[in-house]
Amino acid sequence: MDPHVPRLVVVDPSSPLPPFEQVRDGVASAVRTGGLAAGERLPTVRKLAADLGLASNTVARAYRELEEAGVVETRGRNGTFVAAHGSDQAMEAALATTAYAKRLRELGIGPDEAAIMVRRALS
Repeated sequence: MDPHVPRLVVVDPSSPLPPFEQVRDGVASAVRTGGLAAGERLPTVRKLAADLGLASNTVARAYRELEEAGVVETRGRNGTFVAAHGSDQAMEAALATTAYAKRLRELGIGPDEAAIMVRRALS
């Protein structure tokens, strides 16, 4: 077991949140609170999945969403690393934006309509 990340990421099987969201939120929280530093390498998808008792696709989805939000970056075969990031506020905004965009896609809302909705909500 990796001595660092699994302690920071806990998956509760009784939680209403899907496991990929728990992994995503756990890594994001560890980055936000300094448990994982910019430039730090994360375990491979397979390794973290095995350590947490999850399917590789579950961890891969969490990593993909974290990458879309700018929290981590994948450097090809070199692995996945915590991205150098600005403020915690910017990281939170990126995570919220990714979750919002995902939900709008699920609802069939296009980018133009979503932009109008965001402008209205912010004014």
